[in-house]
Amino acid sequence: MLTVHHLRVSQSERIVWLCEELGIDYDLKLYRRDPFFSPQALKDLTEIGTAPVIQDGNLTMGESAACADYIIHKHGNGRLALPPSHPNYADYLYWFHYSNGSLQPGVSRMLTLKSAGIDTSNDVFKRYTERLHQYLLHIDNHLAKGNKWLAGDEFTAADIMTVFTLTTMRTFYSLDLSAYKNILPYLERNVQREAYKRYREKAEDADFPLMIEGPAPENFLEKVRRSAKA
Repeated sequence: MLTVHHLRVSQSERIVWLCEELGIDYDLKLYRRDPFFSPQALKDLTEIGTAPVIQDGNLTMGESAACADYIIHKHGNGRLALPPSHPNYADYLYWFHYSNGSLQPGVSRMLTLKSAGIDTSNDVFKRYTERLHQYLLHIDNHLAKGNKWLAGDEFTAADIMTVFTLTTMRTFYSLDLSAYKNILPYLERNVQREAYKRYREKAEDADFPLMIEGPAPENFLEKVRRSAKA
């Protein structure tokens, strides 16, 4: 049976949600941060020690996009991906890879700059802030064209890949989405899906904020630090 190793409050939520959308059988292994990074049991699964990790027979694989693609085609009969014959195939392919190719690195760069103590008045900080705004505006403008989902009227894995960066990842870099009026209802549509709700329950993430509102959420690291002092 397919095994999914999920670290709470991480991008491995994509894989649990994907499995629920596909309605496939899988064994879910849950891990909690210790206190901020992955616990040793998860680190031991792969050389880089990050989530998600899936196991299928003799296969052990990381990287959320690779895991998603593998599950879709090995266990999901291609569902939630669009074939080359589909008129929206290019949109699906583009947005599926945009999530980890542009959007998430953009947020990660800002997190790195903030963690390094770079002042917000610094030219580098300003430049990457503007770049991240362009990444977000690109999504917002696409949704403004009447696209219910990123690949048109059909929900796909491109949406699953993207939602994490616009929600849960904001707890690591407190991103304000108030200016992006099309992204916010898009997030609402995603979290109302029954499979998303099932993922939250099974992964024990139901007590974690959805983070679909505009204002920046509270920083996860600050919560951890307060808990450690208590």
